[in-house]
Amino acid sequence: MKRFVLLDTTPIPENGGALCLFEYGEDFVIKIQGGDGGQLMNTRMHGSEDALAEIPCRKVAGRPNSRVLIGGLGMGFTLASALKHLGKTAEVVVAELVPGVVEWNRGPLGEKAGNPLLDPRTVIRLEDVAKVLQAEPQGFDAIMLDVDNGPEGLTQKANSWLYSAGGLSACAKALRPKGVLAVWSASADRQFSDKLKKAGFKAEEVQVFAHGNKGTRHTIWIAEKLKG
Repeated sequence: MKRFVLLDTTPIPENGGALCLFEYGEDFVIKIQGGDGGQLMNTRMHGSEDALAEIPCRKVAGRPNSRVLIGGLGMGFTLASALKHLGKTAEVVVAELVPGVVEWNRGPLGEKAGNPLLDPRTVIRLEDVAKVLQAEPQGFDAIMLDVDNGPEGLTQKANSWLYSAGGLSACAKALRPKGVLAVWSASADRQFSDKLKKAGFKAEEVQVFAHGNKGTRHTIWIAEKLKG
């Protein structure tokens, strides 16, 4: 009978909390330490994480030396999907705030996603994605955000800034002309769609299954920059 086996615990910087990596049969699960038992992510259900990168990267893959930014490494599936759908001269920058998550992807999680950290197109930045995008105006053809549970910060209150008017404006400034912003969420949020439009994006809300073609659905906003 399968059971959860705790493999490691790593602190969340500036949060006071921690993330826990569990083995569950042939799969791995990440949870918040001391939480309600809910899973933040697991290696069995990653369909929406794949789609988070596939949809925007297909739109920008034809651009010369395309460069994209992923906010949140997670279990590496969004990174792997981005690499799959971009060309050989592309660069994929991943901003991950929790060093332990990067180490897990270099260790037990790596094989599950195809070891995307070993791809020479991958660049890891151990810092807040907000700082990365603010430091690079018009630096990216696409930005993919999966830093929390969606527009409402769950693991870190500071994450909420990314989904505010100021954060979305910063994303627009960090995108090149006709750049694409993709945002993952566990649930739909009509107000967030309106925020994207006010920030200068043409936004589409896409529903994606977490695994296969049935069960839980997650939301991905695909927002194309309209000006500049």
